[in-house]
Amino acid sequence: MNHIVTVQEAVTVFADFMEPTSAELDAIEQEMPVILADVDLLDAQIVTLDRVPSELDERRIRRARRKALAARRTLANTAAMGVSGVGA
Repeated sequence: MNHIVTVQEAVTVFADFMEPTSAELDAIEQEMPVILADVDLLDAQIVTLDRVPSELDERRIRRARRKALAARRTLANTAAMGVSGVGA
């Protein structure tokens, strides 16, 4: 008979080394507006999964899509400003 055992010790031994670095946390913080805008867009789309979208639903999706695109544009422009020789 094979016994099922956990590998909790093997997993938690290295948990301290698996934490995100400061640079990774800073990158996540910079991308947070994009992440939140994408969540809003997904929320608007999920609402319409089981029914025909009303005019209000369509407006909400368009607004969320514009917000997501604006957040992505802002992030891209910010990243481009950090690279020398990019932009005018």
